[in-house]
Amino acid sequence: MFENLQERLEKSFKILKGEGRITEINVAETVKDIRKALLDADVSYRVAKDFCDRVKQKAMGQDVLTAVKPQQMMVKIVHDELAEFMGSSSQDINLKGNPGVVLVAGLNGSGKTTFSGKLALHVKSRRGMKVLLAACDTFRPAAIEQLKVLGEQVGVPVYTEEGVKDPIAIAKNAISQAKREGYSVVIIDTAGRLAVDEELMNEISALHKAVNPTETLFVVDAMTGQDAVETAKAFNDRIDFDGVVLTKMDGDTRGGAALSIKAVVGKPIKFVSTGEKMEALDVFHPARIADRILGMGDVVSLVEKAQQQYDEKEARELKKKLAKNQFTFMDFYNQIQQVKKMGDIKDLASMLPGVGKAIKDVDIDNNAFKSIEAIIMSMTPQEREHPEIINGSRRKRIADGSGTSIPEVNRLLKQFESTRKLMHSAVTGGLMQRMKGFRR
Repeated sequence: MFENLQERLEKSFKILKGEGRITEINVAETVKDIRKALLDADVSYRVAKDFCDRVKQKAMGQDVLTAVKPQQMMVKIVHDELAEFMGSSSQDINLKGNPGVVLVAGLNGSGKTTFSGKLALHVKSRRGMKVLLAACDTFRPAAIEQLKVLGEQVGVPVYTEEGVKDPIAIAKNAISQAKREGYSVVIIDTAGRLAVDEELMNEISALHKAVNPTETLFVVDAMTGQDAVETAKAFNDRIDFDGVVLTKMDGDTRGGAALSIKAVVGKPIKFVSTGEKMEALDVFHPARIADRILGMGDVVSLVEKAQQQYDEKEARELKKKLAKNQFTFMDFYNQIQQVKKMGDIKDLASMLPGVGKAIKDVDIDNNAFKSIEAIIMSMTPQEREHPEIINGSRRKRIADGSGTSIPEVNRLLKQFESTRKLMHSAVTGGLMQRMKGFRR
């Protein structure tokens, strides 16, 4: 996500490297290069021009003329403008009501149904609210079954009416059931089309008017670039939606939709979807995205992802085991499962400052843990608790059972022991003491 734009902007800032001050000449040259970078990222010409005009105006301010490091000052100006163009701050969704009703709209293939499932999990797990999904896509035959499968995955019931083709009747009945059974939120998955057409617009407009949702979200495929922006504008003219959801942000997207949509449509981006996993849904934070575009990482989002998988009681128990040097392979296995739930490994790594660029061309396999998991699960419960009993014959059995080799088993045992010692030292304070001694 945004890798090409990040690279191009870095080259633009290098124009100011070594300059003692910001001048009209070097600012004009830098801004011209930034405009080219934005256009290459599929940002509309009008938005790119407006953005660059604002950057140039700020850069030429009197407070910048005496800056010691013009390159750093330009990075800050561009960062602030990027965040402002994308919406300045994150925007929450309105779930108030009895029940709160969220209408999900968009074209076919944009990821509406998958997003509906993800949003249901998000509202259920992070807000602690009782959610009902409503299958109102009567146009695409597989949509209802798909929503049922997703609902089962996230533990949320799906309201359906087999054979009924009227989405308004289905939506109203779903809301009535939600009221009777005490659901806090109803998420309505609607029908899409392959393109914006009058039939689609009339249907979504009538449905929107009939259910009067507390929140209307428009889902767009970020990989469609400026087409996504134009589609969003057409839908907004008819149903005046509250926010945008960008899907497939982990794909080959240049980022133009994210940078343009707020400026063109005037509605905030509220969520970004970055994968097929139901947990792969993030609240959109403009300043954090600006950080990532400029190669500064996104440590805050990384910590938040970790906290979502964090169990305080388990953490206290784990700390006790580490202090007693009783960390086991089963504990190690459980930690791996928590890391996997956080999302795509390469995407997580790119949130660390400076790492994104370094791993841009590195192929990181999300199945990298498979051999480790296979080895651990091929051990007996006693071996997982007491790895020191694993002798030569046990190693051969574990290797055969996991489809790996004895050297791979040996390597994992050695790495595990080193990790256990390091974690034990960190918890008991020994590591910190040695670090203090080293500094002296």
